[in-house]
Amino acid sequence: MSRRMKLDLSIILQKATEIADEQGLDQLSIGLLAEKLEVRPPSLYNHLDGLHELKQKLAIQGVKKLHEYMLQAAVGRSSDDAIRAISKAYLQLVREHPGLYDASTRFPDANDKELQQAQESVVQLVLQVLDAYHLQEEIAIHMVRGLRSILHGFSSIEQIGGFGMPLDINKSFSILINTFIEGIHAVMDNEDKYMQMNEAGE
Repeated sequence: MSRRMKLDLSIILQKATEIADEQGLDQLSIGLLAEKLEVRPPSLYNHLDGLHELKQKLAIQGVKKLHEYMLQAAVGRSSDDAIRAISKAYLQLVREHPGLYDASTRFPDANDKELQQAQESVVQLVLQVLDAYHLQEEIAIHMVRGLRSILHGFSSIEQIGGFGMPLDINKSFSILINTFIEGIHAVMDNEDKYMQMNEAGE
């Protein structure tokens, strides 16, 4: 008889991540997780209140993992190169952990302090990268939102197989990020103009 593995939260989350990545977040259940861990479902309730808490913890882990990927990519780089690096790191995380990333965007409790701190760490990392452009604070935050929209939108479309034309997806991504970078430089040269356009709702 094989020796039973000692169960703890880290092992549970690791296996849950594997299931979410391989089969999709919606396929994750306490029953399936228990089966994969070769334990009875009640054993999991010694560590979790249920599926709701499991998905919340996966969300936190997903955001932390995203921050880790982006931080490592940003080390030793600045301005345009840093933007490209953290953008590629974002896409890499989604490609390697699609289920975990899905969890990070579909969290049950938005008021969870640990989740909020993890999300803030990602925002602050991007703001630090943007410091090189000396943008006004408000403009910088708009840029963070813009980059997030680009990265989430592109990666989400890719995950559902939405890019059907026979063109290099990585090249499309590179063009998109370089266009965003050109936009940052355009804003740098005309910040007052862009602020006035924002105020006018144009």
